[in-house]
Amino acid sequence: MVGRIIKGDGCVAEGAAWLAKAEPRFAVALAQTGPLPLRLRADGFAALFDAIIGQQVSTQSARAIWLRLEGAGLTTEAAVATASEEDLRACGLSRQKIRYAHALAAARIDYAALPLMPDVQVIKTLTAVAGIGTWTAEIYAMFSLGRADVFAHGDLALQEAARRLFDLDDRPKEKEMRQIAQAWAPWRSVAARILWAYYRVSTAREGIR
Repeated sequence: MVGRIIKGDGCVAEGAAWLAKAEPRFAVALAQTGPLPLRLRADGFAALFDAIIGQQVSTQSARAIWLRLEGAGLTTEAAVATASEEDLRACGLSRQKIRYAHALAAARIDYAALPLMPDVQVIKTLTAVAGIGTWTAEIYAMFSLGRADVFAHGDLALQEAARRLFDLDDRPKEKEMRQIAQAWAPWRSVAARILWAYYRVSTAREGIR
């Protein structure tokens, strides 16, 4: 069963209000962050390919690679499937990411079917492809599919924000973060937005860049 879908700012605001009522420390965070960003983005092959390109490189580098791929006409599933290693390497992809790109194109994911799948099935389908880990699949579900109750439990910024906001002794690891976040259903994606925003505010306040 597919749950609530975030379609606009009103959905995010509704989730934030629910979370602030359920957990007072979220209200404290929201008072510092202000309105939360929508963060919705396109879905489909290009969104996942772009996520793979962005792994372990700076935003600037990932953007430069994507622009070269666009210039070479190599951002569609069909084009990547037939592209040679030399073609992709010329755009800046490493050997590993070339393998991941070809694996994604060969997987022939039914992108039209993903919005109809339960969250667990979406994650399972995406992580079956080489190069797509749980974090990437969760981010895709949250922002490309608009799922309201998905959380990126392994995200270091979310873990650190939770430590700060809830005065924890240590940064929670993925397993503990998963347990903590259960209390934030059915709005875990909005809880993630709050924590990301709070992380930016709290680290900027300390002068961390």
